[in-house]
Amino acid sequence: MCKKGSVKKEWNDAAESWVDFVRKGKDYYRDELNNPATFELIGDVRGRLILDLACGEGYNTRILARKGAEVTGVDFSEKLIELAKREEAKDKLGICYRVLDAADLKRFSSSHFDLVTCFMSLQDIEDYKRAISEVARVLTNRGRFVFSIPHPCFETIIVNGKRTSATRRYFGAAKYTVQWKMERLAKPFKTTSFHRTLTDYFDALHKSRLFVSRLVEPRPTRRGLRKHPQLREALLIPQSVIVESIKCAC
Repeated sequence: MCKKGSVKKEWNDAAESWVDFVRKGKDYYRDELNNPATFELIGDVRGRLILDLACGEGYNTRILARKGAEVTGVDFSEKLIELAKREEAKDKLGICYRVLDAADLKRFSSSHFDLVTCFMSLQDIEDYKRAISEVARVLTNRGRFVFSIPHPCFETIIVNGKRTSATRRYFGAAKYTVQWKMERLAKPFKTTSFHRTLTDYFDALHKSRLFVSRLVEPRPTRRGLRKHPQLREALLIPQSVIVESIKCAC
């Protein structure tokens, strides 16, 4: 079991490098693989009340706002929220940012949001079951929860200090360190992530009466393949999975 404060510190320490990575177009797995598929699944958000869970520095939060949604972004990293608020002060998109733990959304009333999103972050939330329960609480009836995660069947994880593919060790939860060392990073950093099975996630959704309606294993865009040949691997093996679930209070 890791200490929540240490995980938060990792993201606070990584914040400046992460912002440079995301805002300067260096996160091409986001821009050319995950985001296109996720926003296509989400569809029209005009006039919708949306909670962007674990929103980080607000990159995707701003996309939702520009598409016409009324968006609130929450993250447990004070530094990332500070940087998100600075951008909001310039853009004035009407986004409300709050420092909140995903597993404790008590500042929000029940049945409030039409949609909750969580972009490539649920795998970094230790108490994911409680987070999913809180998502269900704050959603309206028939509201949707859309999240993306690294594909748990194919991700590379660190177990007992050794790198291994989930294809060789899929079953069984594991906490591991992610070393961010790519050359395109302004400064290397590390974060903590959690390997879980699809059954783990789907059971948590089911217990919270969030019923899976769609699942997408995205492929790179044509533009992405032209610009970033590294993405070709995702044509053969899915890098991520996107899940849409719907709250049913009946």
